[in-house]
Amino acid sequence: MNKLFTTLSLAFFASRISAQSASFSANQLLLYGVVGVCAVLIIWAMMSLASNLLKIEASKYGIDPNSSSVGILPGLRDIFKAKKPSYANEGSFFHLTRGYDIRLDGEAALSVAEVKASRFAICPADFHGMSPIPKLEVQQGDEVKAGDALFFDKKRPEIQYVAPVSGEIVEIVRGEKRAISEVIILADKEIQHKKFDIPNLDQVDRSSLASFLASSGLWSLLKERPFDRVPSLTEVPVNIFISTFDTAPLAPDLSFVVQGQEAAFQKGLDVLAKLTSGQVHLGLDARGEKSPAGAFTNAQGVQKHWFKGPHPAGNVGVQIHHIAPISPKVKVWTVGVQEVITIGNMFLTGKFHANRVVALTGAELKNPQYVHTFQGASVQDLLRDHVTSENVRFVSGDVLSGKEVDQKGFLSFHGDQVTVLKEGNDYELFGWLLPLSPRPSVSGTIPSYGSDHKFEANTNTHGEKRAFVVSGLYETVLPMDIYPMHLMKAITSQNLDKMEGLGLAELTEEDVALCEFVCPSKNPMQAMLRQGLEYLHEQS
Repeated sequence: MNKLFTTLSLAFFASRISAQSASFSANQLLLYGVVGVCAVLIIWAMMSLASNLLKIEASKYGIDPNSSSVGILPGLRDIFKAKKPSYANEGSFFHLTRGYDIRLDGEAALSVAEVKASRFAICPADFHGMSPIPKLEVQQGDEVKAGDALFFDKKRPEIQYVAPVSGEIVEIVRGEKRAISEVIILADKEIQHKKFDIPNLDQVDRSSLASFLASSGLWSLLKERPFDRVPSLTEVPVNIFISTFDTAPLAPDLSFVVQGQEAAFQKGLDVLAKLTSGQVHLGLDARGEKSPAGAFTNAQGVQKHWFKGPHPAGNVGVQIHHIAPISPKVKVWTVGVQEVITIGNMFLTGKFHANRVVALTGAELKNPQYVHTFQGASVQDLLRDHVTSENVRFVSGDVLSGKEVDQKGFLSFHGDQVTVLKEGNDYELFGWLLPLSPRPSVSGTIPSYGSDHKFEANTNTHGEKRAFVVSGLYETVLPMDIYPMHLMKAITSQNLDKMEGLGLAELTEEDVALCEFVCPSKNPMQAMLRQGLEYLHEQS
């Protein structure tokens, strides 16, 4: 009996010891596992920090910070990022996920019609920072040729603003305090051009080239970031950026616009390359199944970057942010595709060709289409017999960042689109509660109607101004490492240090236009941003 008791006792204690040993081993294994995971995460964080520091240093020396050769370990975005399209075989690739595409009815058909616009105007107000009363070189009744000087800024008399067409100066429109609003030209039936002596690109130095561009009117086609102004002749940009596609609602297809102008576009790129200490960068469209125009993909002497994603992926400011972010101390230039063509045509023909292919868009038009015209064309001439109703609004540009104009108004200086919208001056009963009519919205409370549905836009804001609330919506549609909500509050309080630190210098109006669209407080964010930029410029 004693032996049996002893045996059972030994078996019991052995099982207890075995159980405790197994429990201890499991706990020890769990502890080691947690420590190992923490060690891996710490090492990964340190490597990621080191990679980010390397990217920052690379950007300082003009090296593409997004290149796979810059960094220590791949980030999660590198592991799970979208693949390049098969045609994007040269240059860097960026897949942007934040943004929103507003699909509207009234897209221009891919065909170009000829219109007989007779009146054209250049508006000094289209140029940020220009004196309200520039020095006029012409008077009412004078005859001018395309390329003849019309006026210049008194602060920078070397930069000329020239006539887009030949004809008679029929009116000089003045506004408040005799500020010049428009210089209007009645165009000749056959455009006459001033002939320029073109410098040899292979021999000319940068200073002489800049002087020629300023005297011939080409310098006014350039924009400088920050502040989005015509640059000074003495400023040498770190880089020059060109976006070859536009993702704004109903925006013109630039691959279609550039057809037949391939030589002029390349020549314009050659000229721009002489003006920068860095590179000319092209932003290319990687959204479609087909490759963009050969004029873009086969361009020589440029750095190419592919972008895929919703609007505002086509904004040059968004592209700059991902390629080489700027600061108030760094100057870069931006140029539009049709402006590059104008520069190139000057060096091919010796004449100032202000030709424009303009997209006439909007559901209120009988036949949305592209038309051949010139810079600053009369809206009334372009849309004659095209508008289907009277209660409409005319916009020079797209619905997000364009400028409202009267029917008797004119295209803006850089304008390549006219949008006609139904005026939203009707009241929708309980519209905020019962959205009966389809409308584009980022809110999940309103039906999306499918990704292929195109909405008929109007100008109704569906509500009035409200308190400036923190919603987090701005950040969902701005694919930049910027906090627009905090930036707007810094602008409102005129906190200069915060404005600079939050990235004000990287933005212009079109970059926050989508934020204004989604804003639940109905804030005029583009006007607020311009206020901040002007204040920053005054203090710098």
